[in-house]
Amino acid sequence: MSAIRALRQLTASSSRTWASRTVTASASRASAWRVSAQRQTTQRAFSVSARRFGEGASDVALVQKLTEELSYEKDVAKEAEPEFLTAFKGQGVWEISDIAGNDEVTISRKFGNENIRLIFSIADIQNEEYANEEEEGGEDQNPSYPIRCSFTVTKDNAPGALTIDALCQDGAFLVENISLYSDAKLGTELTAEADWKRRGLYIGPQFDTLDVTVQEEFDRFLQERGITDSLATFIPDYAEFKEQKEYVSWLGKIKSFIEA
Repeated sequence: MSAIRALRQLTASSSRTWASRTVTASASRASAWRVSAQRQTTQRAFSVSARRFGEGASDVALVQKLTEELSYEKDVAKEAEPEFLTAFKGQGVWEISDIAGNDEVTISRKFGNENIRLIFSIADIQNEEYANEEEEGGEDQNPSYPIRCSFTVTKDNAPGALTIDALCQDGAFLVENISLYSDAKLGTELTAEADWKRRGLYIGPQFDTLDVTVQEEFDRFLQERGITDSLATFIPDYAEFKEQKEYVSWLGKIKSFIEA
């Protein structure tokens, strides 16, 4: 073999060895880069996922619990309108004004030349449930939801407003006080200013201190206007129905906020 051919073979062999080493090194570097890239991607994904739930370490666990509670409450709640509400609307006497997110509910009706409005709050349900748990040691075998109600009667052809403060409990209205305001706006407005002005006025005696015959005639007056035991049964049922809807809505809003 000539020296030139031997040199050529040596050069070719060296070139193949170098190329093999280069490919191997490149593959190793590529593999290492891919592993590093995967780690960085995983770290970035984890970081992004963590940032999605704010800065707190407890956010993910809180959202999980809220999701579980929301799912449970949606399963428990009736999707269809309850029968008691359908029946109440079917009577065509009272009109319900229920704004989502509001604590108070208003129902109203016309009676001759009178406009009758009833306002009650669902907050009384939670307060009473807490009181029952405290008294019964957490066992409430006979739930009762006394709810404070305020009736207002105004007339189209006369000034003033008659207000009746009552407690709705055990399927009946227990009248506490009856007042007459010469200014209808003062008796019907729900502003802080109107409330402040009402506090400085004489609101009449306690209802149970009136002569018995006067009390009986007032009872007939209210009954004739649809302020009956049937309405007193409806109000706690509707308050409980609304409270459940508001609770489910509250869970969803809190969950969305924490997730943002």
